[in-house]
Amino acid sequence: MNKSKNRVAAACSLAIAALSIVVPVAADTQTDTEAISTLIATYATAVDLADTKLADQLFSDAPEVTFIHPLGEERGREQIEVHVFGSLMGVTFSERKLTPKDIAIHVYGDTAWSEFNWDFVAKARKDGAPFHSQGRETQVYHRENGQWRIVHVHYSGVPVAGRPSGF
Repeated sequence: MNKSKNRVAAACSLAIAALSIVVPVAADTQTDTEAISTLIATYATAVDLADTKLADQLFSDAPEVTFIHPLGEERGREQIEVHVFGSLMGVTFSERKLTPKDIAIHVYGDTAWSEFNWDFVAKARKDGAPFHSQGRETQVYHRENGQWRIVHVHYSGVPVAGRPSGF
């Protein structure tokens, strides 16, 4: 009888150990969700100000970091800061306002992602012409030294209704 109890206890221990390997344990999903929500708000501020130093605080320094946008793709934090925040936002527009909305955040251990729609209103630097676009964005995050950092951004315009293209 004692051997049977030991086998059951051993089997339960193995099952619990297996589950802990398969399912990442998040310390506090609500706290992580709030931290990522703050990160998205800071990202919008960095766009609004075309602030490369603020952007530097948002993105991981890992060489695999990418940013895909309608004009191309940037690889690494330095390219993102220079081309997206410095050139595209800072040089192209004299005023900018990015408004993320309908934000959904998903936390899975030390990895997370968000999906949101956005509204972007700006003024062209060259002639002061108004500019307005809408789209959607996915951001992927990784927890590094206890802080969430962006490791990938992919944004695009709103889907076009009608005949499919690009397939």
